[in-house]
Amino acid sequence: MKLKRKGFLFIVVAMTVTFAACNNPRQKSSPDPKETNTIKTENNMTTTTTNKTIHLTRADFLNKVANFEKNPDKWVYLGDKPAIIDFYADWCGPCKMVAPILEELAEEYDGQIYIYKVDTEAEQQLAAEFGIRSIPSLLFVPMNEAPQMAQGALPKDAFKQAIEEVLLKKS
Repeated sequence: MKLKRKGFLFIVVAMTVTFAACNNPRQKSSPDPKETNTIKTENNMTTTTTNKTIHLTRADFLNKVANFEKNPDKWVYLGDKPAIIDFYADWCGPCKMVAPILEELAEEYDGQIYIYKVDTEAEQQLAAEFGIRSIPSLLFVPMNEAPQMAQGALPKDAFKQAIEEVLLKKS
């Protein structure tokens, strides 16, 4: 499923960083085993977490975020809290810059939002279904509204503004 850009608000942030997004694959590095935990959920699905962020497979995405196979023409969010979904790759420099920011935000907004991560190298089908062409690509998913896509390495204050105004509606 390709998300239709109609109705999406694209968050644009001017960056002074030389590389704000990656679009050329490089050799994938292995994640540090000390930084990840694999847990079994109550319905026998495997979920990998890195501190407070939650790594998703395509199957997890269909069960926790949106089952676009069942609802191909309409976005139906399955979560009980707003979410940010980070489409990333281990080899991507800007993705590595965003990762610790997302961990901090997951801690700061614990219980208010979910922060999911999708490894585009491991989940190529899901990345293709969302039309991911450069990373990091971030999908902001508010409750009962269409998601909004942003691309590139956003600074923490831009994430906080999007969380407050788009996800939690505190503007």
